[in-house]
Amino acid sequence: MKNEAAKKSPKPGKGGQKYVPYAKRTGLESIVYFTRDLSPEGLLKAFDKIEGALKGRIAVKLHTGEQNGPNIIPRPWVKKLFDERLKDTASIVETNTYYDGDRYTTEQHRETLKVNGWTFAPVDILDEEGTAMLPVKGGKWFEEMSVGGHLVNYDSMLALTHFKGHMMGGFGGSDKNIGIGCADGRVGKAMIHTPSGSSNMWGINQEELMERMTESTKASIDFFGKNVAYVNVMRNMSVSCDCEGTAAQPVVTPDVGILASIDILAVDSACVDIIYAMKPEDRKALKERIETRHGHRQLSYMKELGMGNDKYILIDLDNGGKVITAKQAVKHVKPFGT
Repeated sequence: MKNEAAKKSPKPGKGGQKYVPYAKRTGLESIVYFTRDLSPEGLLKAFDKIEGALKGRIAVKLHTGEQNGPNIIPRPWVKKLFDERLKDTASIVETNTYYDGDRYTTEQHRETLKVNGWTFAPVDILDEEGTAMLPVKGGKWFEEMSVGGHLVNYDSMLALTHFKGHMMGGFGGSDKNIGIGCADGRVGKAMIHTPSGSSNMWGINQEELMERMTESTKASIDFFGKNVAYVNVMRNMSVSCDCEGTAAQPVVTPDVGILASIDILAVDSACVDIIYAMKPEDRKALKERIETRHGHRQLSYMKELGMGNDKYILIDLDNGGKVITAKQAVKHVKPFGT
């Protein structure tokens, strides 16, 4: 297997703890759609703006969560999306986990899906029958990435992402959802998380982790070309990933809304900008989690790899398509739980 890239001794980039203000960014702008409507109808409103990128058999990459996880995207929202927009054309797709938990084996994973109510649509565990190797174009850590073998059976992908914090990645947006979520549970996730020959399965962190994860993402989205779309749901944003289930840290960050784009870097950048645009007391927990894990390297490395634009035009779907700023997008937010 071509695990490490051919370049000798790659070195991780720097600066993953530093937020780059919008005014200091360069390059083109992509379109990001925004609604404050956190409901099944709001999800449809956002989806309708980017559905043109999807065709044929659609893989809906969704984090379905550990058993009884409290913060995952509500099942009724996703059911309405399937019933009214994706019926007979799409499957929820997942892979087994690297850690020994409720989704470690396919059998455990299927039981967890039942417990969490993901029974209204087909769910394809991509690595149930093996893996596939996809090329990583322009990567410095990998020449190819091991993903769930069923991924190549699809024509397009919708990354339906619960945006939140992450114990290692700092934040979990579309990059994390695809990069970790499409890598298979034994080989691909080990390539991302574990130094070669090491017994420390979580030995890779900070900038190197962000880069490896992002190269994994690039392998998957390059496979689908222009037929990928991204929806990020900014709701119940614990600093913990949905992998932590009921052990997740309490939510303290205000709910915001739903963002959609056909540019992965733009949609993740917009979500991070929205967090930083909040009042200091509202953004404190997530800002600290992102910076201490050097999570900003996800964004800067996506830009280096040519995966999208970190500048964008934010379109307010609730106000006739008005162009707004991240600061304007959070004017309505209230402290979580009020």
